[in-house]
Amino acid sequence: MTAAVRAGPSPVAVALLASVFVVAACGLVYELAAAALSSYLLGDSVLQFSTIIGTYLFAMGVGSWLSRWFERQLPAHFLRIELLVALAGGFLPALLFIANAYVPDAFRLLLYGMVMMVGMLVGLEIPLVMRILRRDIQLKDLVSQVLTFDYLGALAVSVAFPLVLVPQLGMIRTGLLFGLMNAAVGVWALWLFRHELRRLPAHALACGLTLAALGTAFVFSERITTLAEDRFYQDRIVFAASSPYQRIVVTRGGAGHRLFLNGNLQFAERDEYRYHEALVHPVMAAQGAPKKVAVLGGGDGMAVREVLKYPSVEQVTLVELDPNMTRLFTEHETLAALNGHSLASPKVKVVNTDAFRWLQEDGELFDVVIVDFPDPTNFAIGKLFTNSFYALLDKRLAASGYAVIQTTSPLVARRSFWTVVQTVESVGLTATPYHAHVPSFGEWGFVITSRRPWRLPEALPPGLRFLSAQTLPLLFDFPRDMDRVPAEVNRLSNQVLVTTYEQEWGKVVGH
Repeated sequence: MTAAVRAGPSPVAVALLASVFVVAACGLVYELAAAALSSYLLGDSVLQFSTIIGTYLFAMGVGSWLSRWFERQLPAHFLRIELLVALAGGFLPALLFIANAYVPDAFRLLLYGMVMMVGMLVGLEIPLVMRILRRDIQLKDLVSQVLTFDYLGALAVSVAFPLVLVPQLGMIRTGLLFGLMNAAVGVWALWLFRHELRRLPAHALACGLTLAALGTAFVFSERITTLAEDRFYQDRIVFAASSPYQRIVVTRGGAGHRLFLNGNLQFAERDEYRYHEALVHPVMAAQGAPKKVAVLGGGDGMAVREVLKYPSVEQVTLVELDPNMTRLFTEHETLAALNGHSLASPKVKVVNTDAFRWLQEDGELFDVVIVDFPDPTNFAIGKLFTNSFYALLDKRLAASGYAVIQTTSPLVARRSFWTVVQTVESVGLTATPYHAHVPSFGEWGFVITSRRPWRLPEALPPGLRFLSAQTLPLLFDFPRDMDRVPAEVNRLSNQVLVTTYEQEWGKVVGH
């Protein structure tokens, strides 16, 4: 019977169209997982997403071209490809995590090799499905129906991946779950075409083994994650979680507790006081009697701890994008003790939102603003180091107010450091740079900014472990190898700082 006289698609056709939705969803998950992992581990999210997506789409094109060589036994080929996609895509995040921990030099090769392999297999799927469906559906309807289900599957995953899947399951479990879904499509194909398949027992065994491998890995996914992260972080992991914004890991070892965000060290318990005292007290003490203080970033509460050492402070507004960070350092007893339970203080108001947006929307003025963002490893963070951001920051400072900005290492990333200084000055603010030695980081830099010149404070709060009124002037003396060099203004339209930072730090870490 021809398609022209059929009342509608057969049950097999309907089932295959539903499978297209799952196939598209799974394929996009593998693509997003590879891109997200590469941005976590290699930095520069725009570069990583661009190259991964480009490689993946190219590989899909290669797979589509190769589909012309599959002429007979199309259901059998479709089933085998589904199982291969399930294994390669499902295990992709786990293998990349393990490779980064145990063989970091081979990470890029494995990353792009797996992206190529998964992309080629996914590129084979849709052409084969369409050729099988031509038995039941006319070509003009076939293309529209297949692409409709394909795009719907992509839409569902693009929303669920950052909002539900990664925060609730983590990257490894998400990959394995969708690998199981691909394998389930293979089992479905086994049932649909059981009368056409040769060597049916062999295909059934392959389906069973694939499901068993993925299911076992899913059950033990936490152990896989621990295996990779214990090796990577070396110290014992006491807390690990994924949020829509980052991977949060807290370890405990010889240096006490250490916090990592996306694999990058944020503080070490044994010397974090050096960093946070240097960040907070030069501006707080110079202001005199600050009453209203804003801390942008710094969700660990360490900077807030130092701010609360000033009796004049009446209100501290902590603006932190990730609610998981502020919740962790408020509720986890050991970690809350590190910040002196500062986030539980009645003086502290926590606002979980993007700091750029917060500066645009809120009109409140502050005596001191402390900017404690991570280094500009990608464009999402880099926007917080632009002249547009500093112009907004200026509007939120009281007439006698000061702001201070953590500004990477003036020794390792010299040009990056002075790029921030140049950018601050480009909006008409004064810039007073200084640096401090923090053993876990090395030589670290900061910039004080205001509409009025900064003055050296005569006294500091009692009980500080690092700073004193006598040694404070030394922080503002730059030796020749850290002295000012020519630098560009970092703008939203160019984000030169992200590129410069990657170049300078890449020489050190071997990217």
